Amino acid sequence: MKKITLLAGLALILVVPATSVAKPTPDKGDKRAAKTECKTLRGHSAATREAFRTQFRTFAACVKAHAADEAQEEQSAHTNAAKECKAEGLHGREYGKCVSEKARAKEHEADAQDQQDATEFKNAAKECDAERGDTDETRLAFAMKYGTANSHYKNAFGKCVSRKAHEKHDYELPPAS
Repeated sequence: MKKITLLAGLALILVVPATSVAKPTPDKGDKRAAKTECKTLRGHSAATREAFRTQFRTFAACVKAHAADEAQEEQSAHTNAAKECKAEGLHGREYGKCVSEKARAKEHEADAQDQQDATEFKNAAKECDAERGDTDETRLAFAMKYGTANSHYKNAFGKCVSRKAHEKHDYELPPAS
């Protein structure tokens, strides 16, 4: 009997944390926002569309990934807003209003960051397309610079876009206060 109780207790200990940290399921709003973000990422130029295909392969894959991100952003915004409002010592209706307003503001900040990331991605794709050039010589030099030998240098464009987008994101100076 002790073994059964012990095993049941251990199973409960292992299951409860796993369910409490489960990823949120995207809802219709998350999927709608993800579609909009993916359309922005895909862009209209040949270079941005090529970079999009390199990163996601399909539009559906992009939507699936970004819908999950949107759901996670929403959950994080609500959790952080609730912690802030609780720290302020609010109760009842004031607490609910505080959480709602702060969560909405945090989601708006996350959406603005997503928009900035999409712009950086598209700009990086255009820069890489220009750097790649149109001649066989410039394309070969581009492939050797960015590609890897084990992929026969076919991944050069995607690696270039990724590198340039991350460089802009990582080294951009914050706005002056």
